[in-house]
Amino acid sequence: MFEGMQEPIVVCNKDHRFIVNEQLAALNLETQAILMEPFGRNTAPAVALTAMKLVNEGNDGLMLVLPADHVIEDQKALQRALALATVAAERGEMVLFGVPANKPETGYGYIKSTADALLPEGVSRVSQFVEKPDEKRAREFVEAGGYYWNSGMFLFRASRFLEELKKHDPDIYDTCLLTLERSVQDGDALEIDASTFACCPDNSIDYAVMEKTQRACVVPLSAGWSDVGCWSSLWEVNAKDANGNVTKGDVVIQDSRNCMIHGNGKLVSVIGLDNIVVVETKDAMMIAHKDKVQGVKQMVATLNEQGRTETQNHLEVYRPWGSYDSVDMGGRFQVKRISVKPGACLSLQMHHHRAEHWIVVSGTAQVTCDENVFLLTENQSTYIPIASVHRLRNPGKIPLEIIEVQSGSYLGEDDIERFEDIYGRSNALEAGVKTQTIAR
Repeated sequence: MFEGMQEPIVVCNKDHRFIVNEQLAALNLETQAILMEPFGRNTAPAVALTAMKLVNEGNDGLMLVLPADHVIEDQKALQRALALATVAAERGEMVLFGVPANKPETGYGYIKSTADALLPEGVSRVSQFVEKPDEKRAREFVEAGGYYWNSGMFLFRASRFLEELKKHDPDIYDTCLLTLERSVQDGDALEIDASTFACCPDNSIDYAVMEKTQRACVVPLSAGWSDVGCWSSLWEVNAKDANGNVTKGDVVIQDSRNCMIHGNGKLVSVIGLDNIVVVETKDAMMIAHKDKVQGVKQMVATLNEQGRTETQNHLEVYRPWGSYDSVDMGGRFQVKRISVKPGACLSLQMHHHRAEHWIVVSGTAQVTCDENVFLLTENQSTYIPIASVHRLRNPGKIPLEIIEVQSGSYLGEDDIERFEDIYGRSNALEAGVKTQTIAR
């Protein structure tokens, strides 16, 4: 956070709500709000909802729009660029941060700038937006000079953005206005109304506003900027071994070069690979050439067409009280590892079709089972019968880890009846699609 900045507003998918909370806590950051989108509609609606919320609350300040998948190495250079951009934005300009194009990069959009005497010194007018070029054209841009990579970072006043959006894309403006009116507060987050938001056009800030407005200007950003939106760019920004490999997790490499190997639990051993990305997670593995990692989006679409559940149901799930992951699953049972943060507790709840066995691995558990309340420590266990009203709490100072074994005729996550919940969650919020994973 820079001096003079307010707490951030985070816009994310509703499925990422608790991951975002965990990451904010790790950074010791407070937020003004978290806006939970039911699905993505690109950057223009996301920024529109945020700007409308700010203006409605009487907070028509300058909005700094930052994608979450960027790396900026030189914070002081960013501060200098931000100070320059602030002067322009205070005058009503819409500032885009442009990274000087110093090599023929084909993975970014380009911006052509031109001098404008009416702008502050160091700020230039955007004269042209260029889609991701081929290598020949990208090389021409670098040689010509005056071109920048489009960083996707912006600074403008909230009301100015809404004024330009209403002028150039009224459909997005009107739909977002109605969506915000119908959205509801859920604890520390705003749940965006899905039925209204579904009618919103899918469009980026660039297409909806920046390419049409007469107020677009660019401030150079030479701050070690990198877009790490794919695995190959993540490889580029990480430290490499003598053979150009980047590894994470339990990885053993032999006769391989320029690879990105990401392990998440299992031993990953690779032999004789060159420019390959290997990503191992608990429920799936991806192997791709570094030049083809942009095909992940199409692969996910293919998996969805095949009805694969891995794209929707994750083995590791974050909740406001901690997290859980599925260890094993069968026809009438499921085994889960549950981690509860110090001082946190699950909802007071009941299940109609399953019983549960809890075994404490580490920490101390306070267990409520009907009228009984008792403590369990390491290596102790308890049994929660079907239809018992129960709750799990961590009264200690360290994380509580338990193994839960569920057994019964039906293990769907909609078999849960809540009686109390300190996080204000409702059954409807977490029920979703019936699966073999329970949301607590």
